[in-house]
Amino acid sequence: MLSYSHEVFFEVATHLSFSKAADILYISQPAITKHIQSLEKHYKISLFERKGNTVSLTSEGKILLEYVVKGRELQRQLEFDMSIQKDLQLAKGSFTLGTSTTISLYVIPPVFSAFHQQYPNIDLKLVNRNSENILKALLDHEIDLAITEGRNTITSVKYQFFLTDEVIPVCSAKSSLVKKKNISPEELKTIPVALRERGSGTLLAVTEALQKCKLSIADLQHKIVLGGTEALKNFLLDDTCLGFLPLRSVARQLKNGELVRLTIPGLTIHRSFYFMQRRGSETDRINQLFIKLATSHYNKKL
Repeated sequence: MLSYSHEVFFEVATHLSFSKAADILYISQPAITKHIQSLEKHYKISLFERKGNTVSLTSEGKILLEYVVKGRELQRQLEFDMSIQKDLQLAKGSFTLGTSTTISLYVIPPVFSAFHQQYPNIDLKLVNRNSENILKALLDHEIDLAITEGRNTITSVKYQFFLTDEVIPVCSAKSSLVKKKNISPEELKTIPVALRERGSGTLLAVTEALQKCKLSIADLQHKIVLGGTEALKNFLLDDTCLGFLPLRSVARQLKNGELVRLTIPGLTIHRSFYFMQRRGSETDRINQLFIKLATSHYNKKL
């Protein structure tokens, strides 16, 4: 079994930061340093090189990280397999899911609740970042499973379809845009637009949809860029410009009249969400339990 010092080393090595590791583990930086020094004394090597404010792994540190990554996965599976011998609902273990903003805020909470009720002894953790950074977290073994928009060509990742989402153009009920019955794609060039940040799955979906209308993001008057779905939504509630948001994220505001859905003929924005697993981890039992429950939850809704 890996020691707690190895867990501390994993966090420092993954983030290359003693302070971030301290925040994640809820312990002090001096405690982090003490654990690392204990490992260095045990192995009689240096694990990190410190130059100013930067930290990097030594060659020995990289070797240890490879083994710790494998050890953590084996330990997680061992704990799970031993705990389910009498009853699957007694399963023990840990599960870290990484998702993009829309999924984190509007899709996963009821699934996490159902999973916790069914498997109360499995520790759950949700990491919320934009799609680009979630993929990195998966490849860095920070998370066990990811859900993001779209697919890419990385061969070290396996994709499995989850569900489809719609992104729609909206504005505040007080905006003059509400008076327009239809907005042509060409008119978008003259309308102030607020957008999500680079790396966002929502922005990628909008970009791809605009291309079908022979438009690009550069053609739009996008002087406002906000990081996060909620930030963009709250901005639009107080402003008069147009924005593109997932339908799931604005359902309540559309219903109570705070936001209005705009019509842009020829511009439809749909995106698919996928489960992502590292190649070789497809048989992970906890991952499969979660995928099955999440898929079942939303199939029932359909």
